[in-house]
Amino acid sequence: MITFGKGNLRIPKWSKRVFMVAGGCTPFRKYYPEYKLEELVMMAYKMMLEENNLKLSPLEIKDSINFAVYGEFADHFQDQLLCEAKIHDYLGLDPLYNVGIKTGGATGGASVLMGAQAIASGYANCCLVAGWERMDEVDTRTGNFYISTAACKDFETRMGRIYSSYYAPMANRFAWAYDLNDSVRAKIAIKNRHYATMNPNAQQPGDHTEEEVLKSRMSAYPLRFLECCAMTAGAASVLLCDEEMAYKLSDHPVEVFIAGGTHTLRVADRRPMDIPLLPNEKPGMYKEFLAKNPRWPGFESFLAARFAAYLTYRMAGIQEPIEELDLVELHDAFTISDVQTYGDIGLRPYGQEVDYVTSGDAYFGGKCPSNLSGGLLGTMHAVGATGIWQSAECLWQVQNKYDQFHGDAKWWKRAGKKKPKNWTSLQVKDAKQALWVSHAGVGSHVTVGILRKAW
Repeated sequence: MITFGKGNLRIPKWSKRVFMVAGGCTPFRKYYPEYKLEELVMMAYKMMLEENNLKLSPLEIKDSINFAVYGEFADHFQDQLLCEAKIHDYLGLDPLYNVGIKTGGATGGASVLMGAQAIASGYANCCLVAGWERMDEVDTRTGNFYISTAACKDFETRMGRIYSSYYAPMANRFAWAYDLNDSVRAKIAIKNRHYATMNPNAQQPGDHTEEEVLKSRMSAYPLRFLECCAMTAGAASVLLCDEEMAYKLSDHPVEVFIAGGTHTLRVADRRPMDIPLLPNEKPGMYKEFLAKNPRWPGFESFLAARFAAYLTYRMAGIQEPIEELDLVELHDAFTISDVQTYGDIGLRPYGQEVDYVTSGDAYFGGKCPSNLSGGLLGTMHAVGATGIWQSAECLWQVQNKYDQFHGDAKWWKRAGKKKPKNWTSLQVKDAKQALWVSHAGVGSHVTVGILRKAW
């Protein structure tokens, strides 16, 4: 896409309002030898039905579901095609119709989008969205190869058969173009992994120093191991409803706005184009920026994320993202993917992304904190579940339930952990709007979703 034609920039409109009322997830781990995949999905499903203060019993809610969307990145991991049919049967939802979604790392977000479309169209009024990844049934090297084949096998896969090698040149280019140094990336890893220490479901939480991050093993220059997420096994689910059903089920429903964008798999073939302006951006504001960096989006930015944000902000009536959003959950598979997204979704103008971190806005207590869940770096990247889990974390923040799902000792016990003595609440005070980004590959598919308090 070089220039937009008539109709390309139409803003999506729901025929009916869409709401999210509940979420659930498993603890996230490297290995889950004690559970079958179906049991992991059931764990998330039961948590969603039983632990979200819903006004109907779990059986009554199950009896209300009339559509299901399932997200799974790769059949390869559990050697089972059409896994969604097996899961659907195990949950006892046959013969209700279900669909499976695969859009790489954005599978979770795309699944929420598909479920939202079913509600908005009137096809369903109560929709289960669940996702999973079983990344522990192959060795890490094989798993990394499977994931790498989500890039273009004719070009990108040959670069190294591991995703950090795809992001490494982008990190180097971004550093050259926008004055990003290793210290800022290290701060992101430190922040997100620290927030994960407050999350009982986190796979790799930890308190690290900048020196530890910068001295950790190199994955692909300049990205070090502590700047990269891990392969994860686990599942997540959320429940979407129309307005009538949402208030029947919950006293605290949250309204959903979500849209997506795509871009070629071949990063080196991303030809320059005009920047689609967000509602807070003015014509001509990027004149100097483009004089220095004329090949937007180039290696530095994600057109798919910018396009998804362009649509979603207009769907939700967002004018000033940094002022109107109370928190964000970003796709920090690598520290550099986190930084790149700041400009794409307008947390900062392009070229000023570093300031979002150095100003303190990205931290708990800041203007718009990011990845209070621990993000992908600290908590999980069970790919098909990731975007769904991110939406659940946003839901719980807006519902003022962070403490309920992160501070209760029973969740730490479920995860086989002991609640830390220094556990600290990361509940954002009076949160009304939260955004999450679900991102695939090197920006080939992206969804941007916004949840808004609706009571």
